[in-house]
Amino acid sequence: MTILVTGSAGHLGEAILRTLHGRRSPVRGVDLKPSAFTDAVGSIVDPGFVRRQMDGISAVIHTATLHKPHVATHTKRDFVDTNVTGTLNLLEAAAAAGVKSFVFTSTTSAFGAQLRPEAGQAAVWVTEDLPPVPKNVYGTTKLMAETLCELFFRERGLPVLVLRTSRFFPEDDDDPAMRSAYTLDNAQANELLYRRLDIADAVSAHLLAAERAPGIGFARYIVSATSPFEQRHLAGLARNAAGVVRELYPDCTQLYAARTWQLFPAIDRVYVNARARRELGWRPEFDFAHVLRCLQAGRDFRSPLAHEVGSKGYHDTVFDVGPYPVAP
Repeated sequence: MTILVTGSAGHLGEAILRTLHGRRSPVRGVDLKPSAFTDAVGSIVDPGFVRRQMDGISAVIHTATLHKPHVATHTKRDFVDTNVTGTLNLLEAAAAAGVKSFVFTSTTSAFGAQLRPEAGQAAVWVTEDLPPVPKNVYGTTKLMAETLCELFFRERGLPVLVLRTSRFFPEDDDDPAMRSAYTLDNAQANELLYRRLDIADAVSAHLLAAERAPGIGFARYIVSATSPFEQRHLAGLARNAAGVVRELYPDCTQLYAARTWQLFPAIDRVYVNARARRELGWRPEFDFAHVLRCLQAGRDFRSPLAHEVGSKGYHDTVFDVGPYPVAP
C-alpha cells in the first residue's frame, strides 16, 4: 500500500516518512516546504495539486496543519484555509480516488477550555467522551476538520480515524514561567506523566490507524503517553501532584535529586489513551516509568527517532520572547 503523508517537512510528517523509508514501504511526502522527505512541493489548499498526488495512493496520513504557535502570526482566514479547506480538499480527492484509509492528525487542544479546572477543583479526566470546547482558532479549525472527516465517512464511506495527539514537539515551552522554573528535560519528563507523547509513539499510532481504519470506519482517539494515574488520584493531583507521583514511584525522589530536577506541584488534567490501546492495539513505549529507567541507566529518555527529527521550530523568524509569540 502506498501512503501519502502531508506535512512531510514537519516534525510528525518527517518522523513517519523516516520510519516508512526505513521499512522500504512505498510512501510519498508532500509539503509547502522542500525537504529531504518531500516528494512534491505544493499547498493542500490547491485542489488541483491535491488531486494529482492521489494517483496510486491507498492510504493518506494527514499531518499538515497550522499549529498553535501560528495563532499570533497568522490570521483566522489562514487557519481556515489550511486546516479546514486543505483537509476538505484531501478528503474529496481521497474519496474520489478510492483511498482505503485516511488518518487525520488532530490535537488535544480541541478540548480547550475543558482542560483548565476552577481553582480548588480536581484535575480533569480527559477521554474521548469529554465534549470539546476550543479556546482559539487552532482548536476550532481542527475540530471543524474532524467534523468534515466524520461527514465523509457517513456520506462517502471513506474510513477515517482521527488522532488527537498531545504535545510531542521538542522545543521549549511557550510559558516563560515554565522555562524559568524547569529545565527543558525536566519539564518534558514530567509531562510524560499526563500530557506528552514521544514522537516514536506518535508514529506507531498513526501507522496502526492507517492499517485499522478500514475495519473501524470512523473513530476519534486520544494519543498520549500512558499515564500512571487513575481517577482516584485526580483530587490529589490538583493539591499535591508531587506527593502522588512519589507514592507511585518511590525511587523518583533520589533519581530527580541527583539531577536537581523537580516534580510539578500540581497537575490539571490527565489524558487517557485506553481506547487507542484497546481498539488500535497501540502499545506506547515512552512513559514516566521509561524516564526513570533511563535516569537510572544514565541515558536520554527520548527515542532515537526524536533525536533524528530534532527541533524544527514553527517560524522563520527568531523571537526574543520565547520559541514563538503567544497570542494575548
